[in-house]
Amino acid sequence: MTEIIVVTSGKGGVGKTTTSASLATGLALEGKKVAVIDFDVGLRNLDLIMGCERRVVYDFVNVVHGEAALKQALIKDKRHENLYVLAASQTRDKDALTQEGVEKVLDELKAEGFDYVVCDSPAGIEKGAHLAMYFADHAVVVVNPEVSSVRDSDRILGLLSSKTRRAEKGETPIKQHLLLTRYNPNRVEAGEMLSVKDVEDILGISVVGVIPESENVLAASNAGVPVILDDNSNAGHAYKDTVARILGQDRPLRFLEPVKKGFLKRVFGG
Repeated sequence: MTEIIVVTSGKGGVGKTTTSASLATGLALEGKKVAVIDFDVGLRNLDLIMGCERRVVYDFVNVVHGEAALKQALIKDKRHENLYVLAASQTRDKDALTQEGVEKVLDELKAEGFDYVVCDSPAGIEKGAHLAMYFADHAVVVVNPEVSSVRDSDRILGLLSSKTRRAEKGETPIKQHLLLTRYNPNRVEAGEMLSVKDVEDILGISVVGVIPESENVLAASNAGVPVILDDNSNAGHAYKDTVARILGQDRPLRFLEPVKKGFLKRVFGG
């Protein structure tokens, strides 16, 4: 049975597309057949992070409008044979997506035997974001540990509970997961950033992962490689832990303790 995961947030720039790429890749590493779809029509960044931007011929909107078959638009990942990317259009606006068209694409992916479909949502509450979450079974709400990001995410949680197909039909609610990104334990200790407990208390749901602030994330994105594949990155390891938890495995949260400076750094700085 196909499970649909939406990766969403209240504001932009919190790491949704990085998260979508890493979650999809991580699920594929676990042997799942996975498609990841870019719902951010007009911008299109997912294909860059997945390293397949030069291979985009047909896109999500082409399939929605019947201008291309799904199999023509799906791009097979070069690293994992069970991972596929469906890119967004750069030349259309967000009104090009329709609820009926999105449902048709998701139904086709189900018929093709995909285990997971990861929907990379635009930020906010406009049409593309609503369509990305409407058919979801799981929602990964990406939050930076600062007040404005948490406040905006609270509204997204409200929409997940009221404006989705599951809500309209009175079915079991979407399973909500909280993912903290760009977490810096030293800043938390200094009172400059919200702690994991602070965010959980405000939003009322538990974290499924905490991704530490890391320069490796930007470097991996620029190289077209999901950071989950970087074995030298704490962020990559944190994403692997997150995938394991989504699959029902128990993993302790890591990278939450401040890094203490050594004696020489305390004396000489740095």
